[in-house]
Amino acid sequence: MNTPSSALDAELSALLGEYWRTDDVSRRAYGEDNSKRYALPAGVALPGTRQQVIALVRACRAHRVPLVARGAGTSSTGAVIPYQGGVVVSFERMNRILEVNPHDRYAIVEPGVLNGDLQRALAPHRLFWPPDPASADISTVGGNLACNAGGPHAVKYGATRDNVLGLSAVTGSGEPITCGSLTSKDATGYDLTHLLIGSEGTLALIVQATLKLLPLPAQHGSLRALYTDVSSAAAAVARIMAQPQTPSMLEFMDRACIRLAREVGGADIPDAGALLMIETDGDAATLPYALETIAGAANGEGLIALDDAPDDASREKLWAARRSLSPALRTIASGKINEDVVVPVSRIPELVAGVEAMAAEYALPIVAFGHAGNGNLHVNILFDPDDEAQSLRAQTALPRLFALTLSLGGTLSGEHGIGVAKREFMRDAFEPATLATMRAVKAALDPDGILNPGKVLP
Repeated sequence: MNTPSSALDAELSALLGEYWRTDDVSRRAYGEDNSKRYALPAGVALPGTRQQVIALVRACRAHRVPLVARGAGTSSTGAVIPYQGGVVVSFERMNRILEVNPHDRYAIVEPGVLNGDLQRALAPHRLFWPPDPASADISTVGGNLACNAGGPHAVKYGATRDNVLGLSAVTGSGEPITCGSLTSKDATGYDLTHLLIGSEGTLALIVQATLKLLPLPAQHGSLRALYTDVSSAAAAVARIMAQPQTPSMLEFMDRACIRLAREVGGADIPDAGALLMIETDGDAATLPYALETIAGAANGEGLIALDDAPDDASREKLWAARRSLSPALRTIASGKINEDVVVPVSRIPELVAGVEAMAAEYALPIVAFGHAGNGNLHVNILFDPDDEAQSLRAQTALPRLFALTLSLGGTLSGEHGIGVAKREFMRDAFEPATLATMRAVKAALDPDGILNPGKVLP
């Protein structure tokens, strides 16, 4: 559907006025995301209230027109591309922080609130919301909910799903539903809150969320550990995660990443086979003990050096190496396939060894870095998109990466979601009966299949 029917156009014009757009510029702008994919919708709807969302869904259902929910378009999996045309629903106008309750530690927000804006609003209360994806400053809470976003702090504080108390949403039949509560314990009925989080807009459109907040730590401390090889670093991760002082961040770089960060990003890192960036938080009384305990766990066979950051300036210098990676990757190749696979921590060496073997076999730079504490590594396959042979090799390497991940007891995505990029690999990740159950859930909440069709399920 590349143009709306006159009846639907009139109905949505009456409902949304200037916030129903069918001009070519708007359709193109809202038809693409960070995955570099695009498709033109029939129109773009920018509702401002829950009631408008309900009316919008009911109108599209009556006309059998697809609806694709959109946050800020930071998805790397094509999750918000309107491949079947229809209507893109942008929640940018529904961007209010409705309530911050510091006593019960929750915030009630609309889906268009930017993660970064939320954190700044919470800071005066000495509170924060833990999900911190790399796109936090520009990604919306609704987008974080849609893909169950994580980030470096997830090793201690969990991903989005672990930090939400309840949701209000509109199903594909246009019915408003509310799930969850204001309490941190709730054993009442089915857990629809966790079901909707991570469903990428295929089950319902989230119009409000009650978020669980945590106190801001008083202090932070950082360590940098260099190892001779990946196996030594992975063994250190296992030791660190086995002791009671959970780090607030535990990031990994392989040898290729270290070289890129040093030679291209200008980071001050000696040559090594692997690197761990470790952060812990606490107060003046507990932080020194936590750092000492984690440093003891990091120390072991294969350790080359262990450096600490005694103050904020030193800590910032340590973490600058991690932030230098993305710019460094862009200077190596204009094409990049970035997958966020997850394996058990003990299988990280096998994953990285397999990645290194694929890099040699396909004659492509493939580098791995990411959130080692929960086994979530970002594997970047770099290539020149103008080189047909390189592009083909990169696309051929991708299924090999997923097959390796699944063979190690891992999963396809830790925080980016499935979208269309990994949709067909869902058949490898789940048995047919499990996929059939997912389809049954989809049919119950979206009986006509109008919500983000063609995503997640193969």
